[in-house]
Amino acid sequence: MVADRCARTRYEVRSGVGFRWPGLVERVPGPRDLRLGPTGLCALTSCPCLKQPEGASTRSSPKEVPAMKALVYGGSGQRSWTDIPDPVVTEPRDAVIRVDAVTICGTDLHILGGDVPAVTPGRVLGHEAVGTVTEVGSAVVSIKPGDRVLASCISACGVCAYCRRGVYGQCLGGGGWILGHKINGVQAEYARLPFADLSTHRLPDAITDDRAVLLADILPTSYEVGVLNGRVGPGDTVVIVGAGPIGLAAIITARLFSPAHIIAVDKADSRLQAAKRLGADIVATPEQDIAELVRSATGGLGAHVAVEAVGTPQTFELCTSLIRPGGRVANVGVHGHPATLHLEDLWIRNITITTGLVDTSSTPDLLAMLAAGRLDVDTIITHRYPLDEIMHAYDVFADPAASGALKVLLTRS
Repeated sequence: MVADRCARTRYEVRSGVGFRWPGLVERVPGPRDLRLGPTGLCALTSCPCLKQPEGASTRSSPKEVPAMKALVYGGSGQRSWTDIPDPVVTEPRDAVIRVDAVTICGTDLHILGGDVPAVTPGRVLGHEAVGTVTEVGSAVVSIKPGDRVLASCISACGVCAYCRRGVYGQCLGGGGWILGHKINGVQAEYARLPFADLSTHRLPDAITDDRAVLLADILPTSYEVGVLNGRVGPGDTVVIVGAGPIGLAAIITARLFSPAHIIAVDKADSRLQAAKRLGADIVATPEQDIAELVRSATGGLGAHVAVEAVGTPQTFELCTSLIRPGGRVANVGVHGHPATLHLEDLWIRNITITTGLVDTSSTPDLLAMLAAGRLDVDTIITHRYPLDEIMHAYDVFADPAASGALKVLLTRS
C-alpha cells in the first residue's frame, strides 16, 4: 500500500498503521506529502499535527529547508552528513525512492581521494541501493509507488546507439554511471532515479535487502568487466589481484565457470581469509613472489586470466606479468594515475587487455541466480549500521586492515 504522509510532521500511514518519522520537523510540503485537509491540517486521523494547540501554525516558513539527510561530497577528502532538499520527479521517466538499504563502494573512496574529478563539491555520493518507490513520473510504466526495487548503479535511456546494443554504461542519452557522479546519488534518505523503467529492478520477497543491494554494482561489475571480459572458462587458472568487495565478487562469479584454480592476492589477511571462504584455493600477499606462485600452479605457463580489482599502477603491471601467452588481463579497478604498459615485453605474447564500465545487462540473470541460491553472498557484508551513522561507516570501510571490513551496509532506522 502506498504510504500517506503529513506535510508537517512527516507522519505516515501504511496499511492503516501510523508511523512517526525520526525527528519530527517543520518543513515545506513536498511532492510526497498527501491528503491535506481543508483547514490546512492533514486528513490522516491519527497524525500528531491534529493535536497541535489551537491557532498553532500548520505550515512551515518557506525559509525552512526540507529535512532530508544525505552524504555530501565537499571536495577532496571532505564529506558531510547534512540536510539537503528532498529529491523530486523532474522528468516523466523519473522515479523517487525512499532508500531502505545502501552501501559504500570503493569508487566512493576514489572520489574522496580526488581520483574522479568529474564529481564536484555538493554532490550526494552513492550508487548502490535498495528502496521503496514513493513517486513516479508520468511516463514510468513498470514500477509504481510502494514497489520494492533495486536501484542499479547504471542508468539507461534505452534509445541511444549504445543502449540499443545493451551497452548501458556508455549511454549517450543522459544515462550511464551518473548516480553519485554527475547527479545526486543514493547515500541519502531519498533519491531520484532517472530512466526508472530501465534503471530499477522489482525485487521478489524472497531476496532480502542486504543480499539484493550487492547486485546494484559489485556483482554485475565483477561478472561483466572481470569474468566475462576475461573469458574465464573451465579449467582456467584465474588470478584476482585485490580481494576487496569487487575481487570477492569476481571469485564468486568466476566459480560459475569451473576454473581449475583461483588465486587471490591482497595485503589484508582478513580479505584473504574471506577469499578462501568464497572459493579461492590459493591466497598470497604482495610481499610473496606472486609470479613464482602462479608458475608453480600452472606448470610454468602462467595464468589464463588476471583480474585487476584495485586500481593502482602497481597492481595493473603485476597482472600483465602473471599471464601466459594468449592470456587475458581484465581491468576492473578505478585508476586515478597512469600505469605503464610494458609493450617491450608484451607485444610478442598475444595477450588481450580489456577495460570497461559495467553495463548491468547481466543483472536480471544474477537476480535469478541469487533467488535460486546459486550465489554465495552472505559473508560479503561484514559491518551494519543505521543510515545516520554513515560518517563512521566510511571510516570503518576506508581502513579494512584495522576494521576487517569487506562491505558495509547502512539501513533506514
